[in-house]
Amino acid sequence: MKVLLTGANGYVGRRLLPELLNQGHEVICAVRDKMRLGLDKETLSLITIWEVDFLDEVNFDNCPVNIDIAYFLIHSMSSSTETFDLMEAKTAQNFNLYSDYMKVKQVIYLSGIVNDPKLSKHMLSRNNVEKILYGGKPNLTVLKAGIIVGSGSSSFEIIRDLCEKLPIMVTPKWVLTKTQPIAIRDVMKYLIGVQNREDCFDESFDIGGPNVITYKQMMQLYAKTRGIKLAIITIPIMTPKLSSYWLYFVTSTSYKLAMNLVDSMKVEVVCKDNRLQKMLKIKPISYVDAIKLAFEKIEQNLVISSWKDSLTSSRLKGNLTNYIQIPNFGCLKDSKKIKILNSKQVLENIWSIGGEKGWYYGNWMWQLRGFIDKLFGGVGLRRGRTSPTHLDNGDSLDFWRVLLADKENKRLLLFAEMKVPGEAWLEFRIDDNNYLHQIATFRPRGIFGRLYWYSMLPFHFFIFNGMIKRIANSK
Repeated sequence: MKVLLTGANGYVGRRLLPELLNQGHEVICAVRDKMRLGLDKETLSLITIWEVDFLDEVNFDNCPVNIDIAYFLIHSMSSSTETFDLMEAKTAQNFNLYSDYMKVKQVIYLSGIVNDPKLSKHMLSRNNVEKILYGGKPNLTVLKAGIIVGSGSSSFEIIRDLCEKLPIMVTPKWVLTKTQPIAIRDVMKYLIGVQNREDCFDESFDIGGPNVITYKQMMQLYAKTRGIKLAIITIPIMTPKLSSYWLYFVTSTSYKLAMNLVDSMKVEVVCKDNRLQKMLKIKPISYVDAIKLAFEKIEQNLVISSWKDSLTSSRLKGNLTNYIQIPNFGCLKDSKKIKILNSKQVLENIWSIGGEKGWYYGNWMWQLRGFIDKLFGGVGLRRGRTSPTHLDNGDSLDFWRVLLADKENKRLLLFAEMKVPGEAWLEFRIDDNNYLHQIATFRPRGIFGRLYWYSMLPFHFFIFNGMIKRIANSK
């Protein structure tokens, strides 16, 4: 079948793509920026890429046609705390226009469980998107999932952050809200299982795991599974805003996402309809087993996708291509180069930078900068990196964004997403004469940008000198 996969570089989309290819489908990946797909050459040869932003004015140029199944995996929850619902509505409306033109036979939409009468703004938006999609011509199948648990999922990584970092937690009362988590592997089974099934046309189904538990129990079970001692004290006086700041500072989530998550966590997320589980004969994975499976992937460095790599929380506006050409004029630079003996080892050192490995020199200064960034509403260092050794265009890397990861040409280019009065790039490159080049470029915004740069020069002197030497000599 001919399958359109929207959100192909998102958390679920990246997991679903290999499943579709294994089934032998002709897959068209709809992405805003083809540079961000981060696929190997073999996979790229098996798919077609359609660059499209469903928030832009509808344009049928290069639009594929005669689509059998289209997966709608687009959301904007991380983009804004105020207007994401309007963005999601517009995306769905434009998708309907495209799907009518493409003669789509079935649309499969992954949403969230909306059984509680008092819905959060996030779930109201998801519900509204469902209503809009029902207005399109294709047959619609809606899968309403509970919290998704898997390596790299936002829920799993937030719980992991909390339990691994805080042996004693003072928590708001929303931790007593019931939820029904589902393993990412089961989500894949449902997404694949409803393909081209007439008994699933124009139907909505709840999908969840076998356990109905509170968020507090989720954390306690995580701690027990991982052999961690954890004490949780619940207090009723923590406001949603304070809860959001708490999540923001302790975990790797952005403040926008934290606000929307806290808003949703006050609402019970439990399946009321288990028809599809029986129809597809799926035996769901338990929450504890989902945790164990997630860590199998993490320990083997096989995490396919992470919510942290989403561009929705990025400072970048538009495609990565717009930032790859580093400006020459009006910029301040710190350029260094050093002769290297083993270019292969040095390249591996470059590709391992950040995350748990750190920045080779003055890690406490990087951590201090990350803490200051968090205080001013930035992303901080806690995002880390998805893989300890592999980088793709568009990946998050602590408080940087990977613009270009070209291992063949020995070049890594990063763009700063920390709060700075201007724009900053950090480039590593190995030339044909075996010289490692390390170039920090800053385009200041006004007088405050220049003052910022010059105030940081003493730190840059030690950090950048130490960093290039360690990268060149580490084994």
